[in-house]
Amino acid sequence: MRSAPFRRFVTASLISATGSAMAPLALAYSVIEQGGGAGALGVVLATNTVPTVFFLLMGGVLADRMSRSRLLFLGNLLAAAAQGALAAVVAAGHATTLSIAVCGFVSGTAVAFTVPATQGAVAQIVPAEQLQQANALLRLPSNAVKVLGPAVGGVVVAVSGPAWALAWDALSFAVAALLLLGLRLDAPVTVTGALSDLREGWHAFWSRTWLWTYTLAGTVLVAAWLAGFQLLGPVVAAERYAGARDWGLVQGAFAAGLLAGTVVCLRWRPYRLLAVAIVACLPLAVPLLVMGWGLPLPWLLLAVLLAGVGLDVAVVAWTTAFQRHVPQGELGRMSAFNSVGERLAIPLGYLLTALAAGTWDNRTVLVACAALVAVSCVLNLCVRDVYRINAVKPGNAPRDRSQH
Repeated sequence: MRSAPFRRFVTASLISATGSAMAPLALAYSVIEQGGGAGALGVVLATNTVPTVFFLLMGGVLADRMSRSRLLFLGNLLAAAAQGALAAVVAAGHATTLSIAVCGFVSGTAVAFTVPATQGAVAQIVPAEQLQQANALLRLPSNAVKVLGPAVGGVVVAVSGPAWALAWDALSFAVAALLLLGLRLDAPVTVTGALSDLREGWHAFWSRTWLWTYTLAGTVLVAAWLAGFQLLGPVVAAERYAGARDWGLVQGAFAAGLLAGTVVCLRWRPYRLLAVAIVACLPLAVPLLVMGWGLPLPWLLLAVLLAGVGLDVAVVAWTTAFQRHVPQGELGRMSAFNSVGERLAIPLGYLLTALAAGTWDNRTVLVACAALVAVSCVLNLCVRDVYRINAVKPGNAPRDRSQH
């Protein structure tokens, strides 16, 4: 935190997080207010996700070719424009499913260009020996906002309508854009063409066994978690527990676990970073089993709390390992390839759940999702290269020890 550029980066992240925490609720009620139902909301969410997947690789190439601070500035500015336009049409009462979807498409495109640049920017700002603490500190404000943001957003939407929450989201992106522009990070020196960079990036990605196996396992894990927790969770809460009230407690416990996991990462510096990231994902299977077995609510709250702690430890450990063992000039493209797998898991998980629901009951699907989470982690731990991706001792230059 003594570093002025890092303080600027953290401040931008915090301001942007306050708007992003309220946006999903405001978006849902924008669709509902113009007469849309679940189908219309599904279309809007899809148009937000598809461009992110489609443009991620382009964003990764650009993140390794131009100034990452400028790319983050442009991405946040584009998101501010999209959310500002959406707030305006909602406030004027002219919002339609098409207009909301178009704004979502632009926002999703902006995400595709900011995600690959973010990890590279952090690695440029922070010395290698401080990367884990930096990654934890970056997650601290966003996790804290996740605890309070949805509740504040609910009050704002209930009292003033969704347009005001969307307007704040737009303003938060604009302020973050100006802060990130002030970083003025140098652009990488490139002499090859964009397509050549993409081919070289794919070769580099595939040559790192630890990277593509973690991405593959992560795609399965994220799909199973989203299908079990995000999709079936509310349904099971309505059937087995007290509906929305208890599910709100579950979401709060998960957010509290994420926050606690960040605090753990500020104090604990594991050596085997990648192995820790994989093991820390195993608790995600526990809440799915608890719901599948129909255990009482206190057991579910405890399981979700532990899952949140594990997930945040996993994210920080993985991000630190990634930044330390991938060269600066490849961070954008490697991040893009990794993120494509995670983003594809979203429609994959929902599609598989829809197919399985026609054959199995919800509790059986939850147990199956838990099994997928556990198996993906265990198989990933069997990869030898995982144990070579360790913490770099202070004073040592980061190097990729997985290459043969």
